[in-house]
Amino acid sequence: MTRAGPTEPTRRDAMPAGRHFLQIPGPTNVPDRVLRAVDRPTIDHRGPEFQALGEDVLAGIRRIFRTRHPVVIYPASGTGAWEAALVNVLSPGDKVLMYESGHFAALWRKLAGRLGLEVELIPGDWRRGAEAPAIHDRLAADKGHAIKAVCVVHNETSTGATTRVPLVRKAIDDARHPALLLVDTISSLASIDYRHDEWGVDVTVGGSQKGLMLPPGLSFNALSDKALEAQKSARLPRSYWDWGEMLAPNAKGFFPYTPATNLLYGLREAIAMLEEEGLANVFARHDRHAEATRRAAAAWGLEVLCAVPEEYSSSLTALVMPAGHDADRLRDAILDRFDMSLGMGLGRLAGKVFRIGHLGDFNDLTLMGTLAGVEMGLAIAGVPHRKGGAQAAMDYLASCALPASGAARAA
Repeated sequence: MTRAGPTEPTRRDAMPAGRHFLQIPGPTNVPDRVLRAVDRPTIDHRGPEFQALGEDVLAGIRRIFRTRHPVVIYPASGTGAWEAALVNVLSPGDKVLMYESGHFAALWRKLAGRLGLEVELIPGDWRRGAEAPAIHDRLAADKGHAIKAVCVVHNETSTGATTRVPLVRKAIDDARHPALLLVDTISSLASIDYRHDEWGVDVTVGGSQKGLMLPPGLSFNALSDKALEAQKSARLPRSYWDWGEMLAPNAKGFFPYTPATNLLYGLREAIAMLEEEGLANVFARHDRHAEATRRAAAAWGLEVLCAVPEEYSSSLTALVMPAGHDADRLRDAILDRFDMSLGMGLGRLAGKVFRIGHLGDFNDLTLMGTLAGVEMGLAIAGVPHRKGGAQAAMDYLASCALPASGAARAA
């Protein structure tokens, strides 16, 4: 038997050893329990076995959204749920107020315009969430109540900044305005505390591929009584997205068309995992990992993009590159050397930031592997920084360990 000598070149197309670190802010890593749940034979979606599955997931997802109202599940990406939220409550030419908190808020605005809505955009600096005072002032000036809906993104995936939704609700109420409140939780649901009913949200948009720990392919609209009432007079064209078509069969656990059966198996398992850990513990775990990441950034001397500490995201952290250095070059170096994917800068942030996802099925060792890879990558790419970021994060994690039950689940 011959053995490769020390100078034999490495095949560049060979599969790297070890696991791929998928540390973008979604899609996230899918846990084994969910993968095993999805890996089942497809069943009759009109039969009693599916009916039991449908009833389980439709009840369980309401608990995740913290609502007593219906939650509609679509076989679609989050973009589909954006469209469904709009077409079910609005009519052609209706005015919608949106806040430009980042790239995904801008995309939702673009979609609304294509639907024939009149969009008024409050500009933002992409470093904070939607500002409630600005929303209040615009609504207070709308004496004729031309604005029919306010749309905000709870957790802006492109920036790592959250919107304080209860303050937006208060701004609408203080302005004595009847506008509906629509909120995107695609990168915050099951990662950051969110309360559909308590916060007075009319339509909440969600997706499967982030905090819910599923593959892409499911999206959600959580509803309110006010939203259901608005649907009765809404005149935007809708067929596939029609809540009414969904809600009637949903009442008995069924869907009006062929559902994504195997993803629903995964959803049932993901809900079970979240509830075994406890939502409060899930949120605390995400808070803790986000704080550890920010401490690493501070030690490296890198700036967190979000400029308002009260709005720091617990799903991801976006870090600003030093002047003259390209974030994509850093990301490429880390992917090449360590087989780790980090989030790119989107829109006006392209090349200027990189994003570290720390959400979903994620524990202390995963975070430390991620931060070690970033620190080594900074050195490899020649990015000015101080050493010790990974150590700072490790010191923080060691000083505030999870309770035994949470640690066991997160592991």
